[in-house]
Amino acid sequence: MWMRSTMTYRASFAMTAFGNFAATAFDFIAILLMFSHVDALGGYSLGEIAFLYGAAGTAFGLSDLLLGSMERIGRRVRDGTLDTLLLRPAPVLAQVAADRFALRRLGRITQGLIVLGYGLTAVDADWTPLKVLMVPMMLLSGAAIFGAVFVAGAAFQFWAQDAAEVQSSFTYGGSTLLQYPPTVFSRDLVRGVTFIVPLAFVNWLPALYVLDRPYPLDVPQWLAFLPPVVAAGCCWAAALVWRAGLRSYRSTGS
Repeated sequence: MWMRSTMTYRASFAMTAFGNFAATAFDFIAILLMFSHVDALGGYSLGEIAFLYGAAGTAFGLSDLLLGSMERIGRRVRDGTLDTLLLRPAPVLAQVAADRFALRRLGRITQGLIVLGYGLTAVDADWTPLKVLMVPMMLLSGAAIFGAVFVAGAAFQFWAQDAAEVQSSFTYGGSTLLQYPPTVFSRDLVRGVTFIVPLAFVNWLPALYVLDRPYPLDVPQWLAFLPPVVAAGCCWAAALVWRAGLRSYRSTGS
């Protein structure tokens, strides 16, 4: 329904999608400005950072397209409109995800894919069949990991009721974090996004394997092949938290 509504005004859709594309492109423009003054950032070339940026941006764009509306759950909890969704014969999670589905977010995905394409052509990597397969694996697993963070953050709002910005700090903030190499951050932060909120499995660990780069932490190399396993675990944990949050919902009482 929302897609049909969007495509009714195609010129408006084209402009909003381009606006989404341009707004996200400013992040990479900032990186280009940095490289107008330096040859490397944290020991990484522009092509390598473009690879990291494109992988993170595309994976996040996919999850944002499908689950970006989850941030509205806090508003529905506060005003009691979640009750309407509970009465319908469809999963609440699917209804919340489809609420005001924004097709314009394709602009973010397009921008990420363009930068990723540039990064793949610019990096000096020894491409093997395994490394080639790592790229789509990164995108799909990364989208699932970000999706799990979206759902877990939405579930937290059943208790907090006004925590959309907390959720955004891990979703949008996590995407921005992963656009840069791990060497520019403190080891404690790298540990946190590796072992606590495993965002490093979105692109850092598999991408550094593709680039033949060492990881800042002393971890085994086989962790680079675990993004699908980590994504499955994150989705399972997010599903448990979502069910617990939904069962705790008691409407507004008004």
